[in-house]
Amino acid sequence: MADFSTIARPYAKAVFKLAREQDAFKSWGDALDAIAGLVADPQVAALITHPSLTRTQLADVIAGALSGQASAEAVAFARLLVDNGRLIAAPAIAAQYETLRSEAESRVDVEITSAVAVDPAQQTRLASAISQRLARQVAIEWKTDAALIAGAVIRAGDMVIDGSVQGELERLQTTLLR
Repeated sequence: MADFSTIARPYAKAVFKLAREQDAFKSWGDALDAIAGLVADPQVAALITHPSLTRTQLADVIAGALSGQASAEAVAFARLLVDNGRLIAAPAIAAQYETLRSEAESRVDVEITSAVAVDPAQQTRLASAISQRLARQVAIEWKTDAALIAGAVIRAGDMVIDGSVQGELERLQTTLLR
């Protein structure tokens, strides 16, 4: 899929500014996720590129699909994306909006993949340590991957901490092959 980050940036910033003014970060995030979900649907994706469908017709289809899921402003935003030929960038807009929202709320999404399931007491201690280290609230998604052998890999934005045995073995192999 193409990289729509440049196209998405001004839209994400505009929606973020509006959400901040309305104190409606969550509702706008949900609406953008709904729009992005529509774009990801194979049937809707086929409509977006259908040569005989006008933008007005596509906007009506999208508005109908969003009815009851999003506010009138969010539906109007989706219509704007269709009118400007930018609906395909909706997933990138939603992602950039969530990045802006996370920064504003001093929150970061963290993914922790461990070789074995981590007990709740350890999860609490690790979440607290990561929150202190990043000086932010953390939302942690826990995963397991037996291929790590032991240890864990922590991903928070661009930061990756690989404390797994698999990662150590890969680093050792790279060193030995030099």
